Amino acid sequence: MIKMLLADEQSQERKLLWQVLGINIFFFALEVISGYIAHSMGLVADSLDMFADSIIYGLALFAVGGTIARKHKIARVMGYFQMCLAMLGFVEVFRRFFGEEEIPIYQIMIIISILALIGNATSLYLLQKTQNKEAHIKASTICTSSDVIVNIGVIIAAGLVYFTNSKIPDLIIGAIVFSIVARGAYRILKL
Repeated sequence: MIKMLLADEQSQERKLLWQVLGINIFFFALEVISGYIAHSMGLVADSLDMFADSIIYGLALFAVGGTIARKHKIARVMGYFQMCLAMLGFVEVFRRFFGEEEIPIYQIMIIISILALIGNATSLYLLQKTQNKEAHIKASTICTSSDVIVNIGVIIAAGLVYFTNSKIPDLIIGAIVFSIVARGAYRILKL
């Protein structure tokens, strides 16, 4: 009986992680393409964060049914991966700040960020609905809650790009996104 309950719980956990993985892969592709079209570091940064989250959900799927030690090890890998992504992101923001970049297309930034916000809010709802409080699920929830904040930030940056007719608000939100990613990585590494 206990074995059946455990198998059912693991099946539900896998289903949940496949759902949030699908959402993140879709929005990674949408945001990276839209980010390059719109010349938006904010969208590109968020797309890379979605990519990192997709890898995190994939690793979390690998942890389902594993030992607690394995789940903690996978959560640690998630944290280090996100920290590396944040460092690479800061380098790109710095490069764009001093380079000749076009002003982002704020309309694309707003539309895509609203869609991504809906996707991330859905993922967060699904993750928070589960009763599982293990490290790999907590790490996934931390990443997704940061994403909701990031989406709101990109929407605000798009508005500021419109009002200032400058690339600076977009680059600032890109730097903030990577700061949030680094903070999330730190929180995951502390689990």
